Amino acid sequence: MSDHQPLEPSDAFAELGHIKLADTDIDALLDKITELAQRAIPGADEVSVTLLRGKGAHTAAFTGDLALACDERQYERGHGPCLDAAKTAASLLIDDMEQETRWPDYTPGAAEAGARSSLSVGLPVHESITGALNIYATRPDAFDDDAIALAQTFAGYAAVALANAHLYETQASLAQHMQAAMENRAVIEQAKGIIMGDRRCSADDAFQILTKLSQDTNRKLRDVAIALVASACK
Repeated sequence: MSDHQPLEPSDAFAELGHIKLADTDIDALLDKITELAQRAIPGADEVSVTLLRGKGAHTAAFTGDLALACDERQYERGHGPCLDAAKTAASLLIDDMEQETRWPDYTPGAAEAGARSSLSVGLPVHESITGALNIYATRPDAFDDDAIALAQTFAGYAAVALANAHLYETQASLAQHMQAAMENRAVIEQAKGIIMGDRRCSADDAFQILTKLSQDTNRKLRDVAIALVASACK
């Protein structure tokens, strides 16, 4: 287990709220979420975040090997508290791995690995992506009612941060595609203009000539247009 300095919950919430999405990516945000949760939630020895897209689940961030091992044990079996929390957005507490009966093919191995209690809280990130904040402790009965309430509040802040990051990256990607499309269109229009001037033909005919050249040379239309414009500028 890694040593970590305790953090006041209000400070953890403030750190999450102050993250500038333009200066970070989702991976860095996930790492920050697990680090802050480990420091702010009483009883937390290790923390991970499970992300579930369709039928595929993976651990997107973790603070230590125990959390990763417990997560992956659940993925191998296809069920467990982190998966169930991710699917239902519920909070699932295991007070004592050695006494738990809901996941009999998971908990004995988790206890043997060193996890004695755990808390998984659902993270509704996006309609196509859900997840869970998984908190593991090396002693039984590590999470009281206050810790559970705090974990649920923290998960709410984390879900908002992740949803915003997902939206930001989606919009940034869309903007990049739109910019590329505009640049492609501009160079194709330039190439059409060159052909119209040379052949004394219409815009439609110029586009057909450009398209045929693309097909005949097995090159993208944009690449053919760029080459034509570059040749004309020499």
